[in-house]
Amino acid sequence: MTNQIPTIILKPGKERALLRRHPWVYATGVSKVLGKPKSGETVRIQDSKGKFLAWGAYSPESALRARCWSFQEEDVIDAAWIEARVKAAIEARSCLRSRTNAIRLIFGEADFLPGLIVDQYNNQVVTQFQSAGVEYWRSVIGQALVKYTGCSQVYDRSDAATRAREGLPERKEVLEGEEPPQEIEIVEDGIKYGVDVRMGHKTGFYVDQRDNRALARRLAEEFKRVHGRGMRALNCFCYTGGFSLALKAGGAEEVVSIDSSADALQMAQENAKRNGFDDGSMKWIEANVFEALREFRDRGEQFDLVILDPPKFASSHHHVDKAARAYKDINLNGLRILTPGGQLLTFSCSGAIDVDLFQKIVAGAVIDSRVEAWMMERLGAGIDHPLLMTHPEGEYLKGLHLLSRGAV
Repeated sequence: MTNQIPTIILKPGKERALLRRHPWVYATGVSKVLGKPKSGETVRIQDSKGKFLAWGAYSPESALRARCWSFQEEDVIDAAWIEARVKAAIEARSCLRSRTNAIRLIFGEADFLPGLIVDQYNNQVVTQFQSAGVEYWRSVIGQALVKYTGCSQVYDRSDAATRAREGLPERKEVLEGEEPPQEIEIVEDGIKYGVDVRMGHKTGFYVDQRDNRALARRLAEEFKRVHGRGMRALNCFCYTGGFSLALKAGGAEEVVSIDSSADALQMAQENAKRNGFDDGSMKWIEANVFEALREFRDRGEQFDLVILDPPKFASSHHHVDKAARAYKDINLNGLRILTPGGQLLTFSCSGAIDVDLFQKIVAGAVIDSRVEAWMMERLGAGIDHPLLMTHPEGEYLKGLHLLSRGAV
């Protein structure tokens, strides 16, 4: 029976990662492939001695030759198995629904659906199929999402660069239901945001920053309580104003927001209006953040809180050195414009920059800025982005909360 199932046989010693339940099989670790599996088809994965290791999805064009579905030999990877994983993932996020209607429903490997990203915005579901395996089960997944969310509309935003590495074409189209509206309103912690799921970044909004937006709001509230005035805050790479609105809701006196996209800034201003925050205290600047930070520094401007939430600077390990210089640049100048006692929330969403490296980069910026700083806490994504402990690569978003102790 085994010989009739497409099978990947690993080279000697290459089974160690799978024995630790790491879900990836690299092409360099494959000895041979028995049978002729199609892209996305389920394959049996064995060690060099023929022992079962896992069931995985085959990807003939990717450096990740297979991504594991299950390490249980008795499992049958069929439509019912896929549907059960979708159902379990959605149920695991139910605790968030009293707080927001914008939730990451499925987070790839953490939900045993490697390469699948699913976000829900109110009554709209948005998908990203980033691997051959989930692409193979695309229609089953779409139907399961409708069944278990109660949403009739699923829009597929499978337009990320990762698709090309899997030999898959980019795709932006309706998966279930009808075309989404131009703008969808969501609510997070009482704040309203407009989301464009067809043209916006990623699936339209950064749901992964929910808890960090709440932190920014609490810091603004605490500052006002302690100082008797609202803080002056700077939000860099503001996109559609997520952090900016949270700061304003917390009582910030002035919020300056910078982004290079005029379209993003226009939506940010509309988001401010929908919350009644268009009182002149929120300033929107279309500019290059690197240049703007230097200008603030040269003019001697100071802020009580600076937020640095840039786009991905390192798309792969080949870009780490260049990205490290970019992260250091913005953090160096961000620190220099903080008031004594001011705070910095700084982030990286580059998977190729791990937590330790990011902290070292920021530490280098602290040293060169000649600002003494405490690290108050490490930051990350919310609970709808759980980290599978056997897959540390899933921790793509990392952040630091620093408190300036003044110049040295």
